[in-house]
Amino acid sequence: MALKVKAVERLLKFDKESAGKYRYVLKPDLYTSLSQAKVIKEAALRSGVSRGVMQACWDAAGEVIKAWATEGHSVALPGLGTMRFGLRSKAVEKVEDVKTGLIETRRIIFTPDVDLKDELKNTTIQITCIDRNGKEVKRVTSDDAGDIEDPENENQGGENQNGGNTNQGGTQSGGNTGGGDDNGGGENGDDI
Repeated sequence: MALKVKAVERLLKFDKESAGKYRYVLKPDLYTSLSQAKVIKEAALRSGVSRGVMQACWDAAGEVIKAWATEGHSVALPGLGTMRFGLRSKAVEKVEDVKTGLIETRRIIFTPDVDLKDELKNTTIQITCIDRNGKEVKRVTSDDAGDIEDPENENQGGENQNGGNTNQGGTQSGGNTGGGDDNGGGENGDDI
């Protein structure tokens, strides 16, 4: 299998006064959203379990995942990794300043397992280049290193410019857990 991508030539304007410049912009090709019914049907076929039983298991697993995630657990998703709920918040110096107003956003954090990352790393990417007139002008097949973005562990590569991340519950001074960045809104806090 391969990920299919289009590089479509588009006129991009970088400011209001600019006439713009043509650039090739990558976007997904042939990506569709699969319905729950289709996924359940395929899982039932692969497992030899009836669709009704698979539907009941699917619904029960979803309810358990929601319940445990809202209790603060990191929950395993079979063959995929783990999912947990988290927060992005500001940091304050004094304990009397701690309040719920520090919470900027609530987040769903997915951490893929090693096998899933390896699958993505080893998946070929095919790019079809389309010019501004809609004509296919080139096809490219990936030969990149297959690097995988991992926001939960950015500090392992030593390239994080925001003070580092951790997914163990602790934080580094000025850091974020989960890839937050300082957007000028006061002191940058932690993602949990």
